[in-house]
Amino acid sequence: MPKIVPRDVNLPAAGTYGCGVEPMYTEPTSPPPATGHPLVDRALRLARVDGIGSGVPHRGPRRSRFVAASVASVVGSLVACAVLVADGEAFFPYIQSFVQFRLYDYGSLTVIGVVIACAAWPIVVRVSSDPRWLFFRLAILVTLFLFLPDLYILARGASPEAVSILMVMHLAVAAITYNLLVHFAPPRRSRRTRQYPHSPV
Repeated sequence: MPKIVPRDVNLPAAGTYGCGVEPMYTEPTSPPPATGHPLVDRALRLARVDGIGSGVPHRGPRRSRFVAASVASVVGSLVACAVLVADGEAFFPYIQSFVQFRLYDYGSLTVIGVVIACAAWPIVVRVSSDPRWLFFRLAILVTLFLFLPDLYILARGASPEAVSILMVMHLAVAAITYNLLVHFAPPRRSRRTRQYPHSPV
């Protein structure tokens, strides 16, 4: 009786499903930043600063759009402040001597603040999985912080009308800068996310 030799069984290659199809790509997610301090790590997670590493599905905005949005933010903020000052002095002529309403004073501070905000936007995009969420809340916190000097000079006897205009100027600058950066220079999807559209984002 002839000896029966079993035929070789073709097993699926490692990494396939047996039909020559590669498994679906999944974007590796980086673990939340670990600093060794539980409270700090929890604060970073709550602030959505969770994208440090290779797991962020975003790249920075396009350079041309970012530069255009930054320039427009500076110009738009200066124009808005100038209009607010002119209207305020027209309604309240007695605040025309308010030193903070000189173009050089509020103009230089406005330019510095807007440039810092514009520089922060690409950083936020890199470190957060939800950059718009984080940038919006940072804008609120910074604006509230800028109210403190206004309240200080109000407590020292400054005109309430003039201080109110200063606060509205802060709000206008924040609104103009945030919307131009977020909407005109939005984050881009990473190359790996675009190459594998089924990967989680």
